[in-house]
Amino acid sequence: MSTFKAILATQQEGKPHIALQQVDRASLPAGDVLVRVRYSDLNYKDGLAVTGRPGVIRKYPMILGIDLAGVVEESSSPDWKPGEQVVVTGSGLSETAWGGYAELASVDARNLVRLPVGLTLKQAMAIGTAGFTAMQCVVALERHELAAGKEVLVTGAAGGVGSIAVAILAKLGYRVVASTGRPELHDYLRSLGASEILDRSALAAPSKRPLETERWAGAVDTVGGDTLAAIVRALVANGSVAACGVAGGAALNTTVYPFILRGVNLLGVNSVYVSRSDRMLMWDRLTRDLPLPLLDGMTEEAPLEAVFELGEKIIAGAIRGRTVIRVS
Repeated sequence: MSTFKAILATQQEGKPHIALQQVDRASLPAGDVLVRVRYSDLNYKDGLAVTGRPGVIRKYPMILGIDLAGVVEESSSPDWKPGEQVVVTGSGLSETAWGGYAELASVDARNLVRLPVGLTLKQAMAIGTAGFTAMQCVVALERHELAAGKEVLVTGAAGGVGSIAVAILAKLGYRVVASTGRPELHDYLRSLGASEILDRSALAAPSKRPLETERWAGAVDTVGGDTLAAIVRALVANGSVAACGVAGGAALNTTVYPFILRGVNLLGVNSVYVSRSDRMLMWDRLTRDLPLPLLDGMTEEAPLEAVFELGEKIIAGAIRGRTVIRVS
């Protein structure tokens, strides 16, 4: 076929115009590997992009979707052969490179990962950038000597990153406290392994106190803003928080006291540009440390056409767990 279905962002009179349309196959950018995309997924950044909000798309025209999973159709790289099942997460997709909300994707061979043994393409996208980020956060905490048996906080726990972080940490034996503003999802979070639920309002309230009572041995924070500041104030001595989101704001109102009096660590997590060795490590850990029945239970599937409505919902914090997008 000379065209393929895709969600394409263009600029019209200086404003983004985003639509599902047929795209000329000849317009695909140069790449080592042509992938027939089967699935993509829905992440917070996807929500920002498909709703026309700033911060993701850096050039136009742009096919959206920061992740993809599919089958190699053509390859000029000796590392990849037609018929191989592959996954791409992050790597600039939907930002500077055409992404996964399309039936075809032309990608850089260096960004491909073979579908991990034991996963289906759909499960790989149920993990996607959200699960990859959650695993990065856990590994970052472990590298800073997160003590087993102590309380670990996960904020935005009912979202994609949060849900997977709760499931992984609980399987690894940590006492997980899940923070959410949605009381109807308390049972869901307990089913993932959370031992306690904390209302997000308890963390979001600003405080003039430079330090709070030590509580958190570690934390995975998907929220940012006042929530992250509150976590920093309540980390135990030498405790760490892995920060990976800004849903609650980008400003961080804190003092240096938690850092110089308790030696706490603020660990930034970037899931877009990751070394190949770390990328392989994260996928290996995910196949071992994320219970697949829990992953399947937190996953919904939707067609590509539903992305626009779902984008608004994820920005509003109304998506539970993970959403896989069926592309073709």
